[in-house]
Amino acid sequence: MRFFSSLILTALLYPCTLWAVEPGLIDPNALSLLKRMSDSLAKEKAFTYRSQSILEVPAITGQFITLFSVGEVSLRRPDMLSARLGGDAPRFDFYFDGKSVSSCAPATKVFSQTNAPATIDEMLSGLHEETGVRFPSAPILFSDPYAILTRNLTSALLVGPTQVDGKACDHLAFRSPGVNWEIWIDAGSDALPRRLAVTFTDQPNCPRTIINFSHWNLHPNLPKSSFLFKQPVGFAEIPFRAILHSADR
Repeated sequence: MRFFSSLILTALLYPCTLWAVEPGLIDPNALSLLKRMSDSLAKEKAFTYRSQSILEVPAITGQFITLFSVGEVSLRRPDMLSARLGGDAPRFDFYFDGKSVSSCAPATKVFSQTNAPATIDEMLSGLHEETGVRFPSAPILFSDPYAILTRNLTSALLVGPTQVDGKACDHLAFRSPGVNWEIWIDAGSDALPRRLAVTFTDQPNCPRTIINFSHWNLHPNLPKSSFLFKQPVGFAEIPFRAILHSADR
């Protein structure tokens, strides 16, 4: 059964009845669609995509402010990942080459670098704790996204069909301890993620991040050199958490 959600007096209308949902419900249809997406990504040796993100971050006043970010991500399994982030916050580049992780903030002419495990999975597992760098879309970059996304799930719902940027999608909603998240998956043969929304319920004011994915390329030409960080002339090396502050991330 598909569960459609709506709010009274909103402009978002679904052709359905509002269903009462029991806490802890796990809809196997939602898991099946999530598994289909995971398998679609897991079988690819490499891919690239672009992202547009809406981020809520705390200001010094305690109020949360909204930033709009854009990104380009490239992945080559099992040990190559790069990301270039820009938008409202200054540009921030990230590299992983199977030996080290590096980041660079061109606006302030600083960079950071540290040793890392040998695979994308191992690197992502400890990235935030070790460096402070957080990728909200990190689960889709693992070799088995389904295992990561379904860890400690308390509910899973198939909200219903919709569209993202003109593409037919299935809208799914999930809950885990400390996080509520939704994903919109292309209903076509590729089954790629088109949108991800994450609400951190274990943080003050429950900040939210929304990411739109586009320009997927499942057969990119990604030479190893594109993942290697080359220290720019005149840039100073600083700790990772300091570079995040420098780039306002």
